Amino acid sequence: MRLRIRPVETSFYDMFSEAASHLVHGASLLAQMLDQSSDKEAIAQQMREAEHDADETTHKIVRLVNSTFVTPFDREDIYRLASSLDDVMDFMEETVDMIGLYELDVLPAEFAPQVEVLQRATQLTADAMPGLRTMKGLEEYWIEINRLENQGDRYYRRSVASLFNGSHKTLEVLKLKDIVDSLEHAIDALESVAHTVEQIAVKES
Repeated sequence: MRLRIRPVETSFYDMFSEAASHLVHGASLLAQMLDQSSDKEAIAQQMREAEHDADETTHKIVRLVNSTFVTPFDREDIYRLASSLDDVMDFMEETVDMIGLYELDVLPAEFAPQVEVLQRATQLTADAMPGLRTMKGLEEYWIEINRLENQGDRYYRRSVASLFNGSHKTLEVLKLKDIVDSLEHAIDALESVAHTVEQIAVKES
């Protein structure tokens, strides 16, 4: 363990938990977009607000890093973790925005498993953030996120295959491919969060 010669700023832990809670909310809104009867315009507005709130949390973390002498772990790791969490939200907001812009009222059923993986992974991430205080019990988190990412990859390939089975028009395929790609990017970004947490835990152990 590193020798601590000055008090450590602990507000970072609460901010990372706050950032992860935004992801849970964003994944919930994304899931609502799959409902054919949902008010997609209203959900898109809620997502924009959620993404703005997430950005504000990220900015708070960065400002605190820049004004803090002793951080709970390496500054570069704090920046990396904050950026990775923000990336997840950006990809989810992008997905919701494109659904609205492309005027997609009905999405293929094959997309649902990817969104379910996203919901599960965001909740696991939110549950894991308090563990940064002690760096204990986090291994199960990053192992499970890796498993979910692999599962998400399989769902992604199935979704893409379904788009090219001849049942969709060319323009529709292009639109839906953008959506499924953004979902995949969001899941990948969650794995980046878990990988960063793992690196931090190893350094601090």
